[in-house]
Amino acid sequence: MKYALGPVLYFWPKETMESFYEKAAKSEADIIYLGETVCSKRRELRRKDYLSIAKALSNTGKQVVLSTMALLEAPSEVSELKRYCDNGDFIVEANDMAAVQACSEAKTPFVAGAALNIYNHHTLRILLEAGMTRWCMPVELSHQQLVEILDQASEIGIRDKFEVEVFAYGHLPLAYSARCFTARSEDRAKDDCQYCCIKYPNGRLTTSKEDQRLFVLNGIQTMSGDCYNLSKEQSQMHGVVDIVRISPEGEQALTVLSQFKHQRFIALEEQQSNGYWHRIPGFEVHS
Repeated sequence: MKYALGPVLYFWPKETMESFYEKAAKSEADIIYLGETVCSKRRELRRKDYLSIAKALSNTGKQVVLSTMALLEAPSEVSELKRYCDNGDFIVEANDMAAVQACSEAKTPFVAGAALNIYNHHTLRILLEAGMTRWCMPVELSHQQLVEILDQASEIGIRDKFEVEVFAYGHLPLAYSARCFTARSEDRAKDDCQYCCIKYPNGRLTTSKEDQRLFVLNGIQTMSGDCYNLSKEQSQMHGVVDIVRISPEGEQALTVLSQFKHQRFIALEEQQSNGYWHRIPGFEVHS
């Protein structure tokens, strides 16, 4: 299996991002995803900055993938999306169907991101025809459901035509909304957010009245309250999963990726979950 460093889902300062990717260049990651996937107002890094980082990482032997946003809300965002998809050098992670179309028109190979919500082999065949080379399955699918879909893909002769990637570590991106929950939590309007999510480098935790961890608010993105951790489940992935994705929760993501790669179980100080993989409620832990 190969090991991928997913795109940074949070809003980090430019200096933090540049430092992180300088370290990532020396890490054990085989694949590195780059790009803003949550909110177009996050402009600490621009497209030219991401492309510059992408070229530097590519020169170290990493495979670089440019990730696109999951929710587009303005014509300017669509125009920027097309520029990413027609970059001429790097494959793209398509996180909505507009990106799939843009990549197909530009003849750019793409990764079908988890936000596309692909649940059957028929959809995989359609996306293969559009230029898909890799599928990152939706985070709520289980190991059993993944195997069933891939068996069906084998029956129609397409299983060997794409790679399979699994989100294996990090707070799970569960939903997107036109509202900005982080701004709302500070009693700000979305149009006057003052980029407040940069104050929460790992999102903003919400809890129930019983003090149960519910969700992490990350701009327009709602994430799982607990950190997803499939380090113990890697033995089930062999022969099924080609790429294991580690989502950055800070610089420690590089250490986590190394531990995954060497098949070490990762004990977390914070609460963790692995329920979805075992087809039980997502916040539960299957021991």
